[in-house]
Parts: sequence; C-alpha cells; structure tokens
Amino acid sequence: MNGLSEQPMQHCSVEVRGRIWIVTIRRPEVRNAIHRPASLELEAVFNRFETDPQAWVAVLTGEGDQAFCAGNDLKYQAEGHDTTMPPTGFGGITARFAREKPIIAAVNGLAMGGGFEIALACDLMIAAEHAVFALPEPRVGLAAVAGGLLRLPRQIPLKQAMGMILTGRRVSAAEGLAMGFVNEVAQTGKALEAALRWADMILEGSPVALRAAKEIVERGLEAPSVEAIYHQQRSLPAVTALYNSADRVEGPKAFAQKRKPVWTGS
Repeated sequence: MNGLSEQPMQHCSVEVRGRIWIVTIRRPEVRNAIHRPASLELEAVFNRFETDPQAWVAVLTGEGDQAFCAGNDLKYQAEGHDTTMPPTGFGGITARFAREKPIIAAVNGLAMGGGFEIALACDLMIAAEHAVFALPEPRVGLAAVAGGLLRLPRQIPLKQAMGMILTGRRVSAAEGLAMGFVNEVAQTGKALEAALRWADMILEGSPVALRAAKEIVERGLEAPSVEAIYHQQRSLPAVTALYNSADRVEGPKAFAQKRKPVWTGS
C-alpha cells in the first residue's frame, strides 16, 4: 500500500499487514525530520487509520536504522517556509487527543525534539538498543510545545523528566527503559520486528475492549482522584460501545468453549 489518495505520498508510506498498519516516515536525507508537508501526509494517514474498521493497531517508525525522527526540520524552517502544523499536531499525532486505536512507536535510531514528542504521544514505545532520546529545543532557542513538556513528566518521575528537559541531554534506550518511557529495548535493526510482536499481542484482545480500556485510562489520568472517575466509567462512550458489542458476547462464549475468540470489533 503506497498511498491513501490519488496523489502518491512523498514523505511517508503505509504497509498493511492484516489488522496492522506500518507507517514509515521517509525522509532519510534529513534523518526523517518533519516539515509541514510531512505532517500533513501523516495527518491524512492517521485520519484514515482511525476511521478504517479493518485497521486495529498501527506501528510508527522511520526509514533506515539511523533515525526514527530527528524532530522539526530546522533548515526548512530557516528557509522561511510555512511551518504551521495541522490540527492534529506535529507529525499528525501529537495533538490527536481523541484517537481510540493503539499506536506503537518503533524507535529505530535518533528520536530528538519533535521526534521524541511523537514517540511519547504513542501508546507504547519499542526502542532499538542504539536509539537516543532528547528534548534539546532550548539549545536552539525553542521549546518542546508539541507535547513533550507535558507528556514526559506524566510518564516518568518528575525529577528525571526535569533533568532531561532542563539540560537537553541525550538518553540511551537502556536508560529510557530504566526511566519508564520505553517498553522494550530491541537489537539494532529489530525494533520494528519487536513492535510487531507487541502489535500481535494487542490483537489477541477485543479491539472494542481495548478502546474502552484506553478511554478509561485517559479519563482517569485527567481526573483528580480515582473516586472522581470510578462511577463514571460505564457512561464513557467507548465503554458503552463495549457493553453493546458482539465482542462482549463472543469473549465469554469462546472462553467457555475453550477456543480462541473471533473478534469482530463491533
């Protein structure tokens, strides 16, 4: 699958493997740095992913083994081009707050600035052992306003996050795993393979149930306490959809019949 419209994509590609979409940023000449045209393409891809009932999990990666995404294309910006981001944010994902389906980042190299922010916006992060992470924006007079300054302190301890934010220092995949923002470290060249393994594990569960779980987690993180959200869980849209779904009937039936469930996603 080379494109999603009549115009072939120039800066990314999509490969469909059953229920899984592999989305690859393809700007290796600039270490997969993203400019406005790339963000617009990625926005279109993830818009389609969210609305395609056959697509259940996405894996996002970068072309080659050198970089996942080096962040904002500063040379493009310095040349005076329009750098306005789409409504869904940098890379079409950092401001996509209403998405329901899981996205896994397969970080196959550098994830700097906006590239790290894209990875943080994903639900899971698999990193090759040579991957490097940083929010170095202050060193070039900028700030990580694509969600990095908001998400990192929510995903790891505050002092660890501030240590990265205030110094802009580079963190290895192993340290990212120890901090808690990386789920697994894979061998160099194996990040995508590991991410697909995680995607396969996700597919063992009902997509309707997963959407409900995601919504509960996200709403719970926004709530001031567990008590404040506990009794509202069943009224959340994705949870209501789950309780009205065929998957909710299929799961217990398959368990009782000692067979694998056949999820319909409805």
